[in-house]
Amino acid sequence: MFTGLVEETGKLIEKIHAGDGYRLKFQAKKVIHDLKIGSSIAVNGCCLTVVELDNNIFAVDTIEETLLKTNLGKLIIGSRVNLERPLKAEARLGGHFVLGHIDTTGIVEDVKELSLSHFMTISIPDDFKKYLIYVGSVAIDGVSMTVARLEGNRFSIGIIPHTWNETVFSDKTTGDTVNLEFDVLGKYVERIMESKSENSPTTEINQQ
Repeated sequence: MFTGLVEETGKLIEKIHAGDGYRLKFQAKKVIHDLKIGSSIAVNGCCLTVVELDNNIFAVDTIEETLLKTNLGKLIIGSRVNLERPLKAEARLGGHFVLGHIDTTGIVEDVKELSLSHFMTISIPDDFKKYLIYVGSVAIDGVSMTVARLEGNRFSIGIIPHTWNETVFSDKTTGDTVNLEFDVLGKYVERIMESKSENSPTTEINQQ
């Protein structure tokens, strides 16, 4: 479980083919201190398992399914990534509940610099637009954000200077991909409603 509050950005320093996936090695400073082999770590919002540790470097493995749903396979050496350790039981929840299970990727359609902030517009596959609501929560590359505008299969977010400077948002340009995890509450509601519909009794009408 994560909160969508990025602790720091790390840097990809090695990308090794492993079957049809990759072993990715990242350099970090803050999150490295209490990581162990087997620890969970959110990399651009994707929950992964630490498989190697060496001073300020950790490695994770990505499999085919992960590469299909995320932007991790597109990372190049030197790419920055958002990093967050799992939520501690006694910690305050400052963002929203983020599982680290990426639903799909979106495409950055526009980035505007405003007087005190940035405004980013992202397009998503039509199948996923039902999970977004105006001023609802969405995790973008692991960052908890609020939907500021919603039009069709596009939504926009306002990015304050702190978030812009402390995450990979400042690296994004038009055409880049972002990992998206939609609010889990909406997905649970959808599943509950589907189950009720599947289990509801049918009424037979006898025609005379």
